[in-house]
Amino acid sequence: MLMGDTVFSEYSKITVPDDIQEAAFLDIGGSWLDVSRDHWLLCIEPIVFGVWIRKDQLSLQPDRGMPCRLYFGGGSGEDRKRFILEAEVALTLELTDRIGEEGGVLFLFRLRKSRLHHFAFIKIFLLFFRYYRRGGLSFDRFKAFVAAYNYPRRVRLISFREENYFNIFPMDLLGEIAGTNRYVFGLRHSNTSLPKILKAGKILVSEVADVHKDIVYQLGKHHSGHPPSLEELPFGVLRSKNFDFYVPSLVESYKEVRIVRTMNLGSHMLLWGEIVGEQVFTEPGNHLYLVHFLHFLYQKDRQPYRLA
Repeated sequence: MLMGDTVFSEYSKITVPDDIQEAAFLDIGGSWLDVSRDHWLLCIEPIVFGVWIRKDQLSLQPDRGMPCRLYFGGGSGEDRKRFILEAEVALTLELTDRIGEEGGVLFLFRLRKSRLHHFAFIKIFLLFFRYYRRGGLSFDRFKAFVAAYNYPRRVRLISFREENYFNIFPMDLLGEIAGTNRYVFGLRHSNTSLPKILKAGKILVSEVADVHKDIVYQLGKHHSGHPPSLEELPFGVLRSKNFDFYVPSLVESYKEVRIVRTMNLGSHMLLWGEIVGEQVFTEPGNHLYLVHFLHFLYQKDRQPYRLA
């Protein structure tokens, strides 16, 4: 009765044919800042966002106790009132920490409150009650997950190797800091490779096209399971220039990252890294993204998304 014969899921795997159309704006004590390409989801329990603010924007930097709100929606954001009024999601954030660099600062915000405007409140609640209320998930946590994945999160491949041990797995809690040589990762504590990555202080991230989606999601089980042998992998591997890590032969490019700082965020460990090497093999194509299904449902007639 709610949505006809729609088949519901938790998250939707999508491709973005051209470019991400959603925008993200941060309201810092009344100042308005476009962070569409400068924010990343870095932790799930609790929900933590990283927001990069450049040095030339630091007059807008937040401080503890300052009211901060993050809005996801469509449009340019030039008309602040209209953007806020039409936003799909409105988030109240609390500043918890920061990482300063010469070119700017990565601010870490914990989600305090989320408001969803995809559909009428009663419809959202009934959808939650019918399809998502399981395992003790509260309505507030459900709203937080919808909010966190209201903006498409790109999926990339992570590689690590130490002597005879290696692992290759997909991640979406990560991002490159534009205009710098910095990369940020939010890696779950349950990942079997995390202790080795922290000890070595090295990680490799690759860009992969959406045509390899089946292989990418098959690698997802490597987060908590034992990785296969090289012979069992569904692709060939190359070796990176500096770290000698295994790189899937199907990737578009890779970056080798030296970890310079770590921070425990809760369910995930933040890794703050410096890019020390990179290689490009092919021109970039369409990529894989994750969004919450509720966002996909709302946007399916508005944006040219395709299910992957």
